Amino acid sequence: MNSVFYCHQIICSFTNCGGGGGIESGGDGCRDLPTVYNNMDIEAQTIIKEKEDCINYSQRAQWLRPAVLGANDGLVSTASMMMGAGAFDDDLKVMFFAGLIGLIAGACSMALGEYVSVSSQLEIELAQIKRDNVTNKNMEAESVSVKKENLPNPFKAAGASASAFILGAMVPLLAAAAIRDHKVRLGVVAGATSLAMLGFGWLGAVLGKAPLLKSSLRVLVGGWIAMGITFGLSKLSKLMIGWLN
Repeated sequence: MNSVFYCHQIICSFTNCGGGGGIESGGDGCRDLPTVYNNMDIEAQTIIKEKEDCINYSQRAQWLRPAVLGANDGLVSTASMMMGAGAFDDDLKVMFFAGLIGLIAGACSMALGEYVSVSSQLEIELAQIKRDNVTNKNMEAESVSVKKENLPNPFKAAGASASAFILGAMVPLLAAAAIRDHKVRLGVVAGATSLAMLGFGWLGAVLGKAPLLKSSLRVLVGGWIAMGITFGLSKLSKLMIGWLN
């Protein structure tokens, strides 16, 4: 009780709520104690909210962009390759190994491409920081360190891209692995890929604070177009080869 009484005294003294009588005499000022507590609570909640909202999305983009791009690319390119192989040949092995080869080649290509691209970006930004330091000789060391912390990491981008590509490519591969019927296999691959595209689009939108519906539909429609074109051209190639023979 003494500690509570002491805290009340402190609050009253800081808010000038003695009202002539203070706590002991029940002055009018201390009748506003609930208001003081409410104001303090609102301020505390505001500070917490600001800390929660203070997320460096530029740093998150270093791995978010290659990860989302890699997952979508692995999913769509592998599924399209498998659909194309399925349009050309009914054999499960042909379709499965076409997807597997696409997974390996695609993961290596994505990792190398991201590493080269982000390394070039890193070199440009480092050169810009050096030029800024020469121009602004009195620039604080803390400001320079903050800039360097926000620089892109080529290894992080390459790893995120390759890992995400493999994750995305596994969806159509696993969907087709145990299905013998050709038409059913094509339908399952297309269906599983469509669900995964919606999921990846939604995840990328959530992490990047983008519109959920628009991002998900963009990924889905783009994947359908890629699979449709690959399937159609492969079917057309099969017919042309048949005519030539």
